[in-house]
Amino acid sequence: MEKFATLTSIAAPLPETHLDTDVIFPARFLLLPDKKGLGEQLFNERRSNRDGDGPRFVLDTPPWNQARILVTGRAFGTGSSREQAVWSLADFGIRCVIAPSFGEIFFSNCFKNGVLPIVLDEAAHGAVMAAADAAQPLTIDLEAQAIRFQDGRTLPFAIDPHRKRTLLEGLDEIGLILADDLADISGFEARQRQERPWLHLTREQLGYLDDVGEELR
Repeated sequence: MEKFATLTSIAAPLPETHLDTDVIFPARFLLLPDKKGLGEQLFNERRSNRDGDGPRFVLDTPPWNQARILVTGRAFGTGSSREQAVWSLADFGIRCVIAPSFGEIFFSNCFKNGVLPIVLDEAAHGAVMAAADAAQPLTIDLEAQAIRFQDGRTLPFAIDPHRKRTLLEGLDEIGLILADDLADISGFEARQRQERPWLHLTREQLGYLDDVGEELR
């Protein structure tokens, strides 16, 4: 998983509320076999005029089509537990989503996939949304837990220390286990080899089974 330290980018403004996971990543695309390329289906229904002359969805409209931060309304990511909603955001290039509130499972899935979800109160969220509307760059400093504006203003944000660490070190759930428990895992395997050696027989040691198989044929 890609590490997250600081991120400077304009933010795409999407002030709608209750954008659920089916809006973010429609269910009919759930059978796509790979994470790579899922960004093409992000907000698919809203992006029907990507190449036309009429109004376009914000993520298809310059300069916000280059945004790596998304500022949205409350209750973002409610609905189903599909992790593809986060995968599609990450594949599109979004590394940070800022909202007054999130769907609980979506919020958790963000940390497992290198995306930082930030919860802000109404006043702070309004200031960030105004900067997004004006296409002013923001800097997200995870270590300092701060959002920095172009004019020098700073907004703090809260984050669970454990989740902060996983993003800073780029650790998914398996990576975290290996980072924290590798010595315990190695010790367990060593004890098991002594106490239950039959579970760790080599191919050569199991070679007699080939002879038994031949006899049975």
